[in-house]
Amino acid sequence: MALFQATITITLRSAILDVQGKTVEHALHALGFTTVQHVRIGKYITLELEATDSTEALSLCNQMSEQLLANPVIEDYTVTIEQLHR
Repeated sequence: MALFQATITITLRSAILDVQGKTVEHALHALGFTTVQHVRIGKYITLELEATDSTEALSLCNQMSEQLLANPVIEDYTVTIEQLHR
């Protein structure tokens, strides 16, 4: 078994209004950052896991994301896998 680090980035789907993002965008405008637009807020998760290879690690992370970490109805996610050396 090899050790991998996974990074999972979860964001609201583009069709879903990001209320938190809009709030941050308005606050940035109030602070003078008037060129900022289309702010989206998401989640960033890192974890380490053991797997036989990067394909299995990616599959496990996809399962975790679909079952617990992301809400597939309103959120999209991306997974990146990096092998760690012990």
